Amino acid sequence: MAEKVLMKGNEALAEAAIQCGCKHYFGYPITPQTEVAAYMSKRLPKEGGVFLQAESEIAAVNMVLGATSAGVRAMTSSSSPGISLKSEGVSYIGGSDLPALIINVQRGGPGLGGIQPSQSDYWQATKALGHGDFQLFVLAPSTIQEMVDFVSLAYEVGEKYRVPAMILSDGMLGQMMEPVEFPRKKDEPVADKPWATNGHKGQRKKNIINSLYIQPEELENLIKERYERYEKIKEEEQRAEEFMTEDADIVVVAFGASSRVSRSAVMQARAEGIKAGLIRPITLWPFPDKTINKNVDHTKEFLCVEMNMGQMVDDVRLVVNGRKPVSFFGRTGGVIPTPAEVLEQIRALASK
Repeated sequence: MAEKVLMKGNEALAEAAIQCGCKHYFGYPITPQTEVAAYMSKRLPKEGGVFLQAESEIAAVNMVLGATSAGVRAMTSSSSPGISLKSEGVSYIGGSDLPALIINVQRGGPGLGGIQPSQSDYWQATKALGHGDFQLFVLAPSTIQEMVDFVSLAYEVGEKYRVPAMILSDGMLGQMMEPVEFPRKKDEPVADKPWATNGHKGQRKKNIINSLYIQPEELENLIKERYERYEKIKEEEQRAEEFMTEDADIVVVAFGASSRVSRSAVMQARAEGIKAGLIRPITLWPFPDKTINKNVDHTKEFLCVEMNMGQMVDDVRLVVNGRKPVSFFGRTGGVIPTPAEVLEQIRALASK
C-alpha cells in the first residue's frame, strides 16, 4: 500500500499530473491556483519536462493546443477570470478534437470578484466554455484524494473520446490540506495516437490538426460526428455518489466543496429523524441524470446547494421535469455555506 502524504490541493493536482506522465505545463499565476504553477516550476524540470510561464493566459492555452497536437499529455491551470481568457483557445482545442487537461480553481466573480472560493463557473464549464458546438468532460472533486484520482480519469476519458477535460475545483479545495495517496508513478502511456502530428516517417499520411473548415457541409458533418461521441460519453461516463438516498424524502444535490457541507447537514438531519439524503454529481458534464431519475419516485423534494446564485439547479430541474419540487439554497461572492444553514433549509422542507 502506498504511503499517504499531507498535501495542499493545488500541489496534489500538480503532482498527480506528473505521476500520470504530464511533462508539459503552460500557465500563468492567479490566486487561488498559483501553487499549481509554482509546484510545476520546481518539479517538471527534474522530471525532464517543460514548465513555461506564458506571457498571458491566452498564450498558455494555445501552447497547450500545440503540445497536445503532438500527442503528449499537457496541462494548463487558472482561476475564473483566467479561464475566461483561455476560452477561445479551449474552443480551438475542442474544435481540433484534442484531449487537453484544464484546471479551474474557482474564485468569486463576476469580473475580478474576489479570491475566496466559489462555484459560480458551473455554467461556464458545462454550457459555454468557448464558442461553438462543443463540450468538455467536466469533473468536480470534493476531496484532495479525488483531485489526485481525477487527473488520471480526465486524461483517460479525454484521450479515449478526443475531448478536452476540465477538473472544476475551487479555492477551498485548492488551499486546504488532506492526506493523499498517489498511484504508482508511470510514464505517459505509449498509446497509439494515429491523429497526432508526431512525424510519420513516410509510413502514413501526414496529420493536420485544424479547427477551420470553409465548406459549411464539411463542418456540419464533423460536428455531427463529434456529437455522436458526446452521446457515448453521456451513456458511459456519467458518475455520481449517493449517500443515504434509498429512503430519503428530501435529497440534497451538491457538488464539490458544497457537498462536504451538505453531507454534514444530511447526517445531522438524520440524527433528528428527518429522512434526508445526498446526491453528489461527480461529472458535471455529462450531468448524471440517471442518478437523479432513479430517485425521483420516492423523493418528496430536491434541494440544490451551491456556492453561487443557482446554476446546477437548472440541470436538476430539467431532469426532474416538474415531477417533484426542486428548491435552491446558495451563498455567493466567496461565502461558504455552513452545515447549520443547510440543515435549516432541510428542516423547513421537512416541516411543509
